[in-house]
Amino acid sequence: MNYKDFNAKVIDSWCEKGWKWGVTIDHETYMKAQSGDWNVYLTPTKYVPHSWFGNLKGQKLLGLAAGGGQQLPIFSALGAKCTLLDISLNQCASDRMVARREGYEIDIIQGDMTEPLPFADESFDIIFFPVANCYIKDIAPVFKECYRVLKKGGRLLGGYDLELNYVFDDANEKITYRLPFDPLNCQEHLDDSLKYDWGIAFSHTVAEQIGSQIRAGFKIADIYDDVAQNGILHEYNINSFIAVLAIKE
Repeated sequence: MNYKDFNAKVIDSWCEKGWKWGVTIDHETYMKAQSGDWNVYLTPTKYVPHSWFGNLKGQKLLGLAAGGGQQLPIFSALGAKCTLLDISLNQCASDRMVARREGYEIDIIQGDMTEPLPFADESFDIIFFPVANCYIKDIAPVFKECYRVLKKGGRLLGGYDLELNYVFDDANEKITYRLPFDPLNCQEHLDDSLKYDWGIAFSHTVAEQIGSQIRAGFKIADIYDDVAQNGILHEYNINSFIAVLAIKE
């Protein structure tokens, strides 16, 4: 089993244990979104500005590694035509369940974002990409594919974690690990990833994440930072996530 297949099974297991990012929205939240009362996350605690989306009605939107029945139901309620690509069977099943419950259509593909995306050039107006590139080793090809499948003027909304998230122990109290964090090249990183049920995750620098988007052809239009959900970085209000709006010119 390769590390991506392993991560798919780990995420499935997190969903079965009630993982926050695998809990679907309820019917009331969906109805509020239809009335214009809505918010979504790219990072742990801050809402994405509505201005980053524009008018979603009729827009073709790809949720990249965005399963779980949380964000795409909101976008569907606002009139977007949504497609999901996610490696987790349970995350895909959650979106399928909400779509069936609320009566809207969505295209759902259980797939690996490190492979060429199974879409034609310039297929989408928006790509919504919550924190997920930490689960892949080489992120540059993903941004190239995002650029390819976006229409001219299309928007990539992405959430990304910073290296600070990878230096602490499981209790988020003590600096423990030397960077880069790479379980495929460090036995300690691998052993602890398995021990603490972290999945196989990789640290990526800001330069790597923003630079990969710029080199793919994107213009960075806006950015904000965010804190973790818990742990010492959260307690001291130290930002360890960023959200980025990138435009295909």
